[in-house]
Amino acid sequence: MRIGLLTEGGYPYVGGDAGLWCDRLVRGLGQHEFDVYALSRGRHQEQQGLVPVPPQVGRVRTAPLWTAVDDGVAYGRRARRRFAECYGELVSACVDGDAPAFSPARPSARSSASVPSSVPASSSAPASGVASEDLADRFGSALYGLAELAREEGGLVGALRSDAAVRALEHACRAPGALRTAREARVPELLAVAAHLERALLPLSLDWYGDDALGAADLCHATAGGPAALCGLLARHFSDVPLLVTEYGVHLRSHYLALGPEAAAPAVRALLAAFHGRLAAEVYRKAEILTPGNAHARRWQERCGADRARIRTVYPGMAADRFSEVGESPDAGDPHTLVWVGRVEPAKDLVSLLHAFAEVRKEEPKARLRVVGAPGGPEGAAYLGHCRALAAQLFPDEAEGAHEVGDNPVSFEEIGAPEVPALPDAYAAGAVVVLSSVVEGFPVGLVEAMFCGRATVSTDVGAVVEVIGGTGLVVPPRNPRALAEACVALLRDPERRERLGAAARARALELFTVERNAAAFDGIYLEIVSRCPVRRVVLDESGEPLPFAVPAESRVPGRLTGPTARVLPRTVPAWATSPPVRATPLAAAEGTR
Repeated sequence: MRIGLLTEGGYPYVGGDAGLWCDRLVRGLGQHEFDVYALSRGRHQEQQGLVPVPPQVGRVRTAPLWTAVDDGVAYGRRARRRFAECYGELVSACVDGDAPAFSPARPSARSSASVPSSVPASSSAPASGVASEDLADRFGSALYGLAELAREEGGLVGALRSDAAVRALEHACRAPGALRTAREARVPELLAVAAHLERALLPLSLDWYGDDALGAADLCHATAGGPAALCGLLARHFSDVPLLVTEYGVHLRSHYLALGPEAAAPAVRALLAAFHGRLAAEVYRKAEILTPGNAHARRWQERCGADRARIRTVYPGMAADRFSEVGESPDAGDPHTLVWVGRVEPAKDLVSLLHAFAEVRKEEPKARLRVVGAPGGPEGAAYLGHCRALAAQLFPDEAEGAHEVGDNPVSFEEIGAPEVPALPDAYAAGAVVVLSSVVEGFPVGLVEAMFCGRATVSTDVGAVVEVIGGTGLVVPPRNPRALAEACVALLRDPERRERLGAAARARALELFTVERNAAAFDGIYLEIVSRCPVRRVVLDESGEPLPFAVPAESRVPGRLTGPTARVLPRTVPAWATSPPVRATPLAAAEGTR
């Protein structure tokens, strides 16, 4: 079958988010054809170029999300009136204060799914059934109305930048029943919201939804929510192509975390939270199947309106081969060394880890801590400097004798250094791998440690408990004492470390491999196409529907012809356009006997 793969800021860009699992998915499903539609997040990403794609990728089309060139389309009076109505209805459905679009989860700290303080309280109130459905229909109708207008007129960029858009937004915010925070929005805040909505609605102006693009796919697979899933919604609207949405990190939650109190005014945060909540609800409502990467993401989807019957949890597929040598030698690491591997940033809470290690040293004087990872951007570099200074303060250089060179028990290293030439070497360096995060989605580093057969100590955040499954020790986040006690317990018990490491490796090989991931998506693809086949009507020269234009063989997955065989067009087969063969009259047939 033909899959339209929709990505945002990831595959096939070099170094894009989620690029590895998308590449592994495409390469692992060679029996299908893929067309990749990629949205870029910045100029730097586009300048890096694209990764080589396998033969089953027919074409790659890209579009920028970070900028939009004015399309130069001048609307007539009727088109302007139509845009004002649809855009006004869209923002009115967002700011209506009676029935929010979603009810975000506020569970325990383990899931890290609670809504941050940046989300207005009015955005998380429970939704009333009838009113919520009505607003969802209004939002969807307005969204597709704008998409149809863009298709007919040639784009929406100029209209979204016009004064009419700002006036419609202001009118919606001042209307009775609007969110209290929205009613307080001033002109600069309205302009900021209008600019954000312009970028968020850029997919409506793309020419990806015709019969020569996504309309020719058997299904659309969006690898994230937000803009990528919006493209899939439009393909479903225009061509009835079924939509599959995969979320390994919930787009709505990422928006909340990024738009903190320091980033924007309360009115801007309230309006944008309402819009993204409505869009997420529409995606979850119209997708045929949702595939979250863990129970953490699944809970977010369910609380935002997704139907449980249409949710299938599919864990990310990771390459286990590179860790085989380390995993088969569990005793190769230093029995006194703790290892932390990851990207250095505040969310990883290395400060708590350093304080915990200070407690560990009191119980185990020979213990050492190796922090392996590069800083994540300028904020990560500053955080790394702070951690280095704290380590120097907590652990002054120590020497065994008066004439020995002092040594610090904490070391900060990066992959590629002489001491750690490759990622598997980082996990092989110690006996226990530690994860100290306060915010975590799917813990990739934890799975890598499991592939290496290492015992682990982790904080109870994100999908950690779901991933570890009883094969490691889990402690509360921001609790250095509990973290230290767990580390000491494993350092003192080598037999327990060995048992936990073997169990963790077996669990990782069973659940988190590339092969498991590809097989799961292959089954989901077949399930969707069998339930929701795309029925294309082919017209003949007179404009009448042509029967049997798409033969039944086209529904069979795989390739039935050799590489040198002539492939028939996807639209109208040659035998369907030739003149019909008239039947021989019965009498004439008997006379020829």
